Amino acid sequence: MSVLDEIANEKQEMEMTPMIDVTFLLLIFFMCTIKFKTLEGKLSAFLPKDVGSNTTQAEPKETIKVKMTVVTPGVKLGPRGEREYDPATDERFTYGDDRQITISVQSRTYATFDEARDRLVELKQLGADEPDPVEIDPRKGVVYAEVAKALDAVLQAEFTEVTFSGSYEE
Repeated sequence: MSVLDEIANEKQEMEMTPMIDVTFLLLIFFMCTIKFKTLEGKLSAFLPKDVGSNTTQAEPKETIKVKMTVVTPGVKLGPRGEREYDPATDERFTYGDDRQITISVQSRTYATFDEARDRLVELKQLGADEPDPVEIDPRKGVVYAEVAKALDAVLQAEFTEVTFSGSYEE
């Protein structure tokens, strides 16, 4: 029997004690160096109740309302407008030329976005020193493309403070 045969027949065992020691050392190391997440933005402030409060009421700002209402829904066409909309095959649609919406700026009503933009420009010039904020109010049935056109008209009139209100069920 050769030396190689003796080595091959010997039972090889791995010592587990040093591996367990290293594992526990790593566990202790990570437990000692961990940093818990601090709450961001939480400030403990104890403000006085009666000192520094403002006694005058702030005047509410007048807003310019741009209300969009669907007068005639119009026919739905396919995505490119070449045929009638089929909900079974088409995911998107466009409206035909028979769709009509009205755009009301303050108390005046317009049929096109250009007319509404011209009125917004007039209102901007009237309050040139401190223009009022604009609120776009799309009613039920108004699509995003029309809201985007209204926003374009407001931005072309150089208003910077624009808000949107939700749809009302009519």
